[in-house]
Amino acid sequence: MSILFTPINLGDVQIKNRFVNSATYEAMALDTGEVSDKLIKRYRNLAKGEAGLIIPGHMFVHPLGRSGKYQIGIHSNDMIPGLRRLVEAVHQEGGKIVFQLAHAGRQTSKAMIGQTPIGPSSKGRDPVYFVKPREMSADDIQEVIQAFGKAANRAAEAGADGIQLHAAHGYLINQFLSPFFNQRKDEWGGSDANRFRFLKELIIEVRNAVPQGMPILVKLNTRDYTPQEGITPSLAAIYAGWLSDLEIDGLEISCGSSIYAFMNMCRGDVPAKELVQGLPFWKKPLGNLMMKGMVGKYDFDEPYNLETAKMIKPVLGEIPLLVVGGFRKVSQMQETLENHYADCISMCRPFIREPFVIKRIREGKTEVVACVSCNRCFAAVANNMPVQCYVRGLPAS
Repeated sequence: MSILFTPINLGDVQIKNRFVNSATYEAMALDTGEVSDKLIKRYRNLAKGEAGLIIPGHMFVHPLGRSGKYQIGIHSNDMIPGLRRLVEAVHQEGGKIVFQLAHAGRQTSKAMIGQTPIGPSSKGRDPVYFVKPREMSADDIQEVIQAFGKAANRAAEAGADGIQLHAAHGYLINQFLSPFFNQRKDEWGGSDANRFRFLKELIIEVRNAVPQGMPILVKLNTRDYTPQEGITPSLAAIYAGWLSDLEIDGLEISCGSSIYAFMNMCRGDVPAKELVQGLPFWKKPLGNLMMKGMVGKYDFDEPYNLETAKMIKPVLGEIPLLVVGGFRKVSQMQETLENHYADCISMCRPFIREPFVIKRIREGKTEVVACVSCNRCFAAVANNMPVQCYVRGLPAS
């Protein structure tokens, strides 16, 4: 049997194979944040297609932490019935499901949340949201920590198999961890240990909020690609060691941020026309200029977080490492696990194109996934359209 189809334990939960649906914003929830029938269908199909572990798109834990119009919410008990339906759909098809908990921090807009976004520091305006965030007070920080704990409790109430804390892609936890975003000089910044404190306190809070043995995972940036130095592979390795000391149950690694380095997150084609499509008229000239300057600069042949995985894996001990980013060939996936560079293969876009791709791999019907990395699915959610394969282009708005 291929190592790709051997089981692995994340804490007390056994995953039947080594394939993970990496969390992807779906733009499929109701505008209240509640789970929709479209979301349930999407994840039922992925479970039916034999994805070992499903991590749905980031769920906002607090109203001020919302980043998308149709993002899943876990900020209120009103969300629990829909979340329970989602879990049941995945379990009925033999899958496991972990909820990714997130807070946007500065990576949102006043129009989305009704007030100035918050962040660890009030560092200048960004090129996407044009936001100068409000620096979080000590009370703000404690409120967010408690919100994560309450959200984790709701996840357990809904029957989720585990929790993943989203500490990547420029969202709030990543902002605290990054020397670029976090300019604080108090106990929440100024040193690597202080910048790590926020994530450490979240893990403690979440662990106290869920049943004993429920897996707690973290998704960590290993390179921010911000204008000045943020998280680097060497700093990520330090953080990974501290996460190992905290005895988390799994670490997934990624890179890039939605504000400064969104094409570093996904690589491949830059769908300039589609990305600019939804911008207000006054942003389109600058948007066109920016996108055209990116075309042809993000091609890849190999999984692009693999070299960092080789640095991170040795410091984790027995904690499973999940790596996402650019896996397209089955031979690459198998070699990654056989060489102990990682323990699980996380994918996003291949599952959007082919929900049943894992079943096809198991049956020996494909050696290369069908996704061509055109990234139009990414452009779709940026335009508040549901995530699906738009390889022939987005419909005109």
